[in-house]
Amino acid sequence: MEDFVTLDNVALRYGGAKGTLALSGADLKIRKGEFAAVVGPSGCGKSSLMKLMTGLQPPTEGAIHVDGAPVSGPLSITGMAFQNPSLLPWRTLLQNVMLPLEIVRPHRHQLASRKEEYLAKARGLLKTVGLAEFEEKHPWMLSGGMQQRANLCRSLIHDPSLLMLDEPFGALDAFTREELWGVLQDIWLEKQFTTILVTHDLREAVFLADVVFVMSARPGRVIATHRVDLPRKRTLETTFDPKFIDIVHQIRNQIAQIREDSKAA
Repeated sequence: MEDFVTLDNVALRYGGAKGTLALSGADLKIRKGEFAAVVGPSGCGKSSLMKLMTGLQPPTEGAIHVDGAPVSGPLSITGMAFQNPSLLPWRTLLQNVMLPLEIVRPHRHQLASRKEEYLAKARGLLKTVGLAEFEEKHPWMLSGGMQQRANLCRSLIHDPSLLMLDEPFGALDAFTREELWGVLQDIWLEKQFTTILVTHDLREAVFLADVVFVMSARPGRVIATHRVDLPRKRTLETTFDPKFIDIVHQIRNQIAQIREDSKAA
């Protein structure tokens, strides 16, 4: 399987030559259609890594390639979802989901002529995540979990080749979070887009991902790679599988050691 995202000896420094070195010597390879998760101690540069891979931030050193081409600016093939759904409160759920089509090429030039097709697609996504009856509601009328479901739909409406998720379920309660793991897994199994998830939740990472990358303390770099050899489709019962628990414990022990080493340095 070909690599879809590659980072080669990437460094990122904020604030000029004497500023904060967020990443140094970061190497990473993610295969096309793979679900990858990135974990590590707080402040290790996980979110910085996402900015680099989407072209929102240029690296200080090194090279980044996505789909065989160097990243030199913001990528239109990317969908993004964050911890805060940031839905526009004056737009209905359906209108919020449609928003990327008004911005991203080539859809923004085709929106008028293909509007019914796009509306049907948006409604289909909302139905997939259980929000078909709420398309005319405004975000402030919905729970946090429902807003995050809509946020996922918005990130997928333009058929991105690369989906970037930065702590998308971090603000939700445990039951809602676990429910949305299943929703996201179902969508990914159907669409098979390359996905990169940044999370502090190790169970979430192992449940969703094919591969989990562990980052060092700042300046961040990938220090361990865990292949999650657990069958799909995964359910909450999977989280009680000894193999699942073992992978989570391995990663937790690695991050605990990183934290201890960082304190001792």
